[in-house]
Amino acid sequence: MSNESRRAFLKRSAALGVAGAASPFVTQLAGIGEAAAAAAPTDYKALVCIFLTGGNDYANTLPPYDPASYALYQAARPALAHDRAALAATALTPSVALAGGRQYALAPTMASLMPVFNAGKMAVVLNVGTLLQPTTKAQYQSSSASLPPKLFSHNDQQSYWQASNPEGATSGWGGRLGDLFQSGNGTAQLTCINAASNAVFMTGRQAIQYSMAPGGPIALLRGSRSLFGSNTAGTALRTIMSASHSHLFENELATTNKRALDLYTQVNGALASAPESNFGLFPSTKLGGQLQIIARMIAVASQLGAKRQVFFASVGGFDMHDDLAMKHPGQVGMVADALRAFYDTTAALGVADKVTSFTASDFGRTLQPNDNGSDHGWGSMHFVVGGAVKGKRVYGTPPAIGHDTPDDVGAGRLIPTISVDQYAATLSRWFGVSDTDMRTVLPNIGNYNASTWGVGFL
Repeated sequence: MSNESRRAFLKRSAALGVAGAASPFVTQLAGIGEAAAAAAPTDYKALVCIFLTGGNDYANTLPPYDPASYALYQAARPALAHDRAALAATALTPSVALAGGRQYALAPTMASLMPVFNAGKMAVVLNVGTLLQPTTKAQYQSSSASLPPKLFSHNDQQSYWQASNPEGATSGWGGRLGDLFQSGNGTAQLTCINAASNAVFMTGRQAIQYSMAPGGPIALLRGSRSLFGSNTAGTALRTIMSASHSHLFENELATTNKRALDLYTQVNGALASAPESNFGLFPSTKLGGQLQIIARMIAVASQLGAKRQVFFASVGGFDMHDDLAMKHPGQVGMVADALRAFYDTTAALGVADKVTSFTASDFGRTLQPNDNGSDHGWGSMHFVVGGAVKGKRVYGTPPAIGHDTPDDVGAGRLIPTISVDQYAATLSRWFGVSDTDMRTVLPNIGNYNASTWGVGFL
């Protein structure tokens, strides 16, 4: 078997998750990545995706606040709508007013983000969703536009958001960013770092995600130094695992094992200079823990020789077909508090302008209630936070509010007016991707006029 065939086999095996989603073994295969089209950068930048799994309810995350719009919102979901008086403290006053007097507010439990927005470090992006091409309601109804397959399906729309392909995709746009930039990093395997579970977003055609837990890197053999109570036996096992072999596959396995052991030592050693105790701003939540380890990795990026890094964090619980009024405030409040702590930490580290965080989710939800919850939707509202963000702005066109408006396909299920590709292209340009390389990262971006690739928030 040729070296090229061997590498292709190993890459496909990793993409299929042969060794399981959380295995450190698989994550170390990133070292076989070779190709990088982008010139090696001299500065540092990081993108941080925060994925809200389950499909976040857009209407109660960013409720309308101007009197006319609020009246329509309250009439559409009387049992779910926030009380308008409760929104006064989180009403947004953007530096560029929206047309027609339209105004939005953050959910009351997201108040911790108000200072970030008002300081110009947070942008709101309206009605983002999966598309293959710009699509109108007339085109949707007449089936004259190509649409993402299996709309409103959790697995497929999660995958389409992350990879521009439905479930079964083998690379995501975060990983494809890694393909372009990993050769410019001191340690290629630390280009795409996942602080949550396995995600196609972080797998490239060559780059493969490195998984971490909130406490730090995941150790091979769970970090045990002994075997059956014997340190000598443990050392012998590691020697056997990493020793060279004449057999092709045995030797590849040994090389990968050695890389995993060495990388664990390297990352753990670097993190010792950024101990968890120095990052105490973060709330004691699942997302807080993920963003804390991401912040610690950013703090030691220079020690690890990193110039470009893509991070992934994720939290579930957003598929609220019932009890939305009770559950949703706590969920979005948890996201806001963790995101605020993360931004404040990057500011304290002096790297806020080098780190951009953004939210993503399967889809939005229906405006019309589904009993005491909401059903699967399409377009949704998202947030971008960081020192480089052109913040205190609301980007995009405010959709009409109601059922069966020109902007929805029924039940207040929004037709996206900003595609994930355009959202991602804006982030990718800031990260350093040229327009020439943009199709490598986002294969459908050519379906949009190049003048619309940038949404403008960076």
